[in-house]
Amino acid sequence: MKKFTIGCGVLAVLGGIVLILVLIAGGSYNRIVGLSQAVNSSWAQVQNVYQRRADLIPNLVATVSGAANFEKSTLTEITAARASVGQVKMDVNNAPADAAKLAEFEKAQGALSSALSRLLVVSERYPDLKSSASFRDLQAQLEGTENRISVERGNFNQAVQSYNTAIKSFPTVFYAGALGFAEKPYFAATTGADKPPQVQFDFNKK
Repeated sequence: MKKFTIGCGVLAVLGGIVLILVLIAGGSYNRIVGLSQAVNSSWAQVQNVYQRRADLIPNLVATVSGAANFEKSTLTEITAARASVGQVKMDVNNAPADAAKLAEFEKAQGALSSALSRLLVVSERYPDLKSSASFRDLQAQLEGTENRISVERGNFNQAVQSYNTAIKSFPTVFYAGALGFAEKPYFAATTGADKPPQVQFDFNKK
């Protein structure tokens, strides 16, 4: 009888330990799911602001092309860069898990950013364009969108950092991979983003 009582006590202790581990694992799993969803939500915001910039470009190009002798090479560069961005297909609702795919997306967006910077610098040579209310409004919207892009990229990296830290922490690190929770890539600083665009004016290209 005494052995039976001891056996029951041991089983109760083991059962309690198992229950505690299950509760800890369950809570940890739920936290990872929440962090993963936060990354996806942040990614959707990144896509939204990039799409807003893309939507502004046709009106910007149309306004700028009306300026006399404006460099068509600059407009062609922006149009080509925007088209290149559209060719990089990304899931709007799910953050990329492939670092190479995110790098491809960044490269295309970086080329568009460079082309837009060049256009704004070139526009300084056209007083009539600078005084246009339509151009000033588009320029303000574009600058605001660029700021938003920077903010949302930062928010995305913070969300990814929280998620990646969680899946590498104890005890999640032991089962995160088995449950399909893999490390997610960050946005990297764009090479040369801290340098102003180099502009060579060529008014013969019309």
